[in-house]
Amino acid sequence: MEFLIRQELTHEYNTTEEIVKRAFLNEEYSDKKEHLLVNRIRKSDAFIPELSLVALNQDKDIVGHVLLSKIKIIDGDNTVDSLALAPVSVAPDYQKKGIGSKLIRTALKNAIELGYRSVIVLGHKDYYPRFGFKPASLWNIKAPFEVPDEVFMALELADNSLEDVQGIVNYSKAFFE
Repeated sequence: MEFLIRQELTHEYNTTEEIVKRAFLNEEYSDKKEHLLVNRIRKSDAFIPELSLVALNQDKDIVGHVLLSKIKIIDGDNTVDSLALAPVSVAPDYQKKGIGSKLIRTALKNAIELGYRSVIVLGHKDYYPRFGFKPASLWNIKAPFEVPDEVFMALELADNSLEDVQGIVNYSKAFFE
């Protein structure tokens, strides 16, 4: 099955949010509000339209979505720009077909092309390492809330881009509203 990955268009926002909502409906570790998070991020200064991607099936229907948004890693007076990967959504009928992986790989490639140097994710410890994510604690990067070490991960988009980075991740207000 072939899928097209491209930037989300503004007139698709409602459709995308419905896909996000359906994708998390039966997820055990979900608050069922990921679609509201996507909506809030789009309205914030953390939103990067080029890093909001959709997957289309052969009928050109949206079946998946990924979003990378701006965050900061703060250590005292030192601030480093980074990205948050959240959420990744695939419609239930299309899950386990590689769409999520293709969305993530494309988003990471696009982030590199835009000059971003790292990505942080709070996600499944067995899923995200396949994309190169490692525990953020390896760089002394911490979440702003209590979370198990193995699910809070970072990825260097350029060689050694986190070498001299440490601190607490500062998410956009959209994540906490």
